Amino acid sequence: MAGLAGRMSTVFKSKISRMLDKSEDPGETLDYGYQKQVELLQNVKKGIADVVTSKKRLQMQSTKLEQQVVKLDTQARQAMGQGREDLARAALERKTVAQTELQSLDTQVNELETQQEQLTANEKKLRTKIETFRTKKEVIKAQYSAAEAQVKISEAANGVGEEMADLGLAIQRAEDKTEQMRARAGAVEELEAAGTFDDITQLGAGQDDIDRELAQMGSGAQVDDELAKMKAELGAGGGDSPQLEQGKKEGA
Repeated sequence: MAGLAGRMSTVFKSKISRMLDKSEDPGETLDYGYQKQVELLQNVKKGIADVVTSKKRLQMQSTKLEQQVVKLDTQARQAMGQGREDLARAALERKTVAQTELQSLDTQVNELETQQEQLTANEKKLRTKIETFRTKKEVIKAQYSAAEAQVKISEAANGVGEEMADLGLAIQRAEDKTEQMRARAGAVEELEAAGTFDDITQLGAGQDDIDRELAQMGSGAQVDDELAKMKAELGAGGGDSPQLEQGKKEGA
């Protein structure tokens, strides 16, 4: 069961891969890859800007601490001049704290400067790489377009390809219909020559030449029978017909 599932998975993946390969446009894929690299470059530039901003903020704090150290040193000297050793001590303690903070800020600024230099170097490398990729991308797209056009021209010239195959089927259907019409026209001509279509009005009445001849023969036979009967009656009466003799008697 597991083997069947694995086989079905392989078949499904192969069909999906074939469909994707058929629908994939190399130009669109290259453009998408170039766009993602440009987005990455923009992120690197944004990171550099963030580092520089943080460094500037720390440098501003460092400048303020330097000013504070100078101020506290001056205040300590003034306090000592006035005999206020306690104030001088307090000012020197604050000065020491400020100097410690200043050293920490200087260390952080140095780290940010190092990070900025690394990001700037990476940004230059990435920008060079993207420019190279863009040039290569355009070359590949141009080569693909030329190859695609060449394939279409070759297929059209040799009568292959889906479009040409559809056109070939259309031509075959047109030829088949033409042959059918020609065969039908020949059949109509043959029937017309045989007289099948003569006297269509008579055919519509349900009679043909044989029916009309038989009807004429039947009518002639009936007339002959009536004449023979009349001759027989006249011969038996010796002259006039019975109808005429009856008329004479009534007149007398």
